[in-house]
Amino acid sequence: MIRCLLVTTDHQVVMDDGLGRIHAPDIKWYFVDFNQPTEQEKQQLISVFDFHPLALEDCFQYLQRPKLEYYDGYSFFVLHALDTESLKGKEINLFVNENYVVSYHEQPSSEIDVVFQAFQRLHDDSEHWTIEIVHKIMDKIVDGYFPIVHALEDKIFALEGRYEQRGNDKRIMEEIFEIRSDLLVVARTLLPMRDLLYRVVESRRLAIHANKKAFFQDIYDHLLKLNEMIEYNREMTSEFRDNFISLNSYRMNNIMKTLTIFTTIFMPLTFIAGIYGMNFEHMPELTTRFGYFFTLGGMAVIALGMIVYFRKNHWFDE
Repeated sequence: MIRCLLVTTDHQVVMDDGLGRIHAPDIKWYFVDFNQPTEQEKQQLISVFDFHPLALEDCFQYLQRPKLEYYDGYSFFVLHALDTESLKGKEINLFVNENYVVSYHEQPSSEIDVVFQAFQRLHDDSEHWTIEIVHKIMDKIVDGYFPIVHALEDKIFALEGRYEQRGNDKRIMEEIFEIRSDLLVVARTLLPMRDLLYRVVESRRLAIHANKKAFFQDIYDHLLKLNEMIEYNREMTSEFRDNFISLNSYRMNNIMKTLTIFTTIFMPLTFIAGIYGMNFEHMPELTTRFGYFFTLGGMAVIALGMIVYFRKNHWFDE
């Protein structure tokens, strides 16, 4: 679908579903949105606009990183919004000139929809429409990152204390690694977007007036905050993972200590039982009337003596 928002020389805002009027003499500025375009509409992007083939190729192929490229007469943005469920990047491409904004996206974009609806009500005295639209789109995209990062942060806080409970060790470790993986996926989008906004703020090739740069600086500051939150959350998951591993090691050491104590106690008892369990005929203790009871009593004394010794040396303390 192609949507056109046209501004005439007398500051009238006109909506159009085709590209027939964008080059008309009475049109001073336009915003064209290629929303999930068909193959025929893709051909119109190629034929109607004189965009560089490399920029068009970037439109038709998903790029892993947001970027900004300068071409003769216009700038080309690749922006990434994030799907709140799958965390997959939704690419939004912008061709930007002081006289137009052309957006291209092969997936639905609520950010573009909101901005497109808002700019249907342009004021008669509005200026710098291109920069305002670019700012609004970037601002909406970055605002969409916060709920995702906050949701991951809530998952991390929900893990606090759970690793002290027994019986769900495997599931907790799986959740920790899932959250770390999601944080890494989000960071792969946030870091390039942060670099892109830095280029926008510092750029001398974009027609951004000094009073407008403050708005882009604000978006850049939001991205810095988001990246700090990502790093902080990754550190928290590392802490949880290390604490969980340490706690499991502590539990395992206690189990091994208990087993070692029992094994040590039964070693002399097993030795005595082994000796008197041999089938030799000439063992004087076997013919003693109270030999059985003396042997059991001796084994009990040895066991109790070892228990007292271990307790005195705090072997039973956790």
